Amino acid sequence: MVYTMRDVAQRAGVSPTTVSRVLNNTHYISEETKARVLQVVQELNYFKNVHARRLATGKSDLFGLVISDIANPFFPEVIRGFQTAAWDRGFDTLLLNTEYSDERTRSIVRKLVESDVRGVAIMTSSIDDTATHELTSAGIGVVFSNLCSADKLVSNITVDYSGGISQAIEHVTQLGHRRAAVIGGPRANRTAATITEGLIAGLTRRGMKPFPVMNSDYRVDAGASAVKEILHAPKTPTVIFCGSDLIAMGAMSALEEAGVKIPEDISIVGIDNISFATLARPPLTTINVPREGIGTTAFQALERMSQLKRHRGAEYKLNTELVVRKSTAAAGRR
Repeated sequence: MVYTMRDVAQRAGVSPTTVSRVLNNTHYISEETKARVLQVVQELNYFKNVHARRLATGKSDLFGLVISDIANPFFPEVIRGFQTAAWDRGFDTLLLNTEYSDERTRSIVRKLVESDVRGVAIMTSSIDDTATHELTSAGIGVVFSNLCSADKLVSNITVDYSGGISQAIEHVTQLGHRRAAVIGGPRANRTAATITEGLIAGLTRRGMKPFPVMNSDYRVDAGASAVKEILHAPKTPTVIFCGSDLIAMGAMSALEEAGVKIPEDISIVGIDNISFATLARPPLTTINVPREGIGTTAFQALERMSQLKRHRGAEYKLNTELVVRKSTAAAGRR
């Protein structure tokens, strides 16, 4: 037999509204009442009818989360932060990844509009303003990371890379490094460009104008290829700054293969502080990016926009900081 929310309410001795609030965790309900409702839900093996709810309220229970590459270890904590925040508020997450494909991105935007999501967190730089316009035109709030200014139905999370970059440059300066190289992320990636520009400006101010400065995809093998070119430079750097931990780990692998000792000959600094950073040999000195905090903040920004009468977006800021491990040491004589 298929039971309805009204059946649950009748057996628990509460109103259907109270059952809905318990199941969606949208209002405060006493622990005693919540326990009684949940016990009846379990006894009747009751499941919410999301389609009926959508018809009744005119809204879905979905929030969208768009990333670029599910295989990139940067994203799992972003996803966890977003999904946990959504789940705690009684909502579900529609997770989609662009795989850096324009065609796939267009399909994703259509899917989000068709699914009537309440809001979308776009945590990738591979989506342009056209997608924003299509979503906001459909009345869907959007939150970005390091992309634009707040507007109606648009919020932005700024990750302040400058703080962590300044700490990293000060760290290697204190260690006596004077020759630096930079392997930045993809040239077309806006966040990667921001990080690379910050590294160049900061190192130049400290009298270490970096050379060479290169670009690389966010892949281990790409970082390894970039390092091979650096080793053929007229003057080998004593420290290499990498645009991500994946690039850094690829660089470390190639240096080891070339007989270069880390950190005795060359120090390495990454960005992101992914879980694998502690497993590198030696463990990687890196700039920590609060990825779970990005996900949590993204959901909170979307929910707040949806509740405001004018749906006005807001600016949010998250800080970065250096995490010192064993891939950096006093400048060698190589």
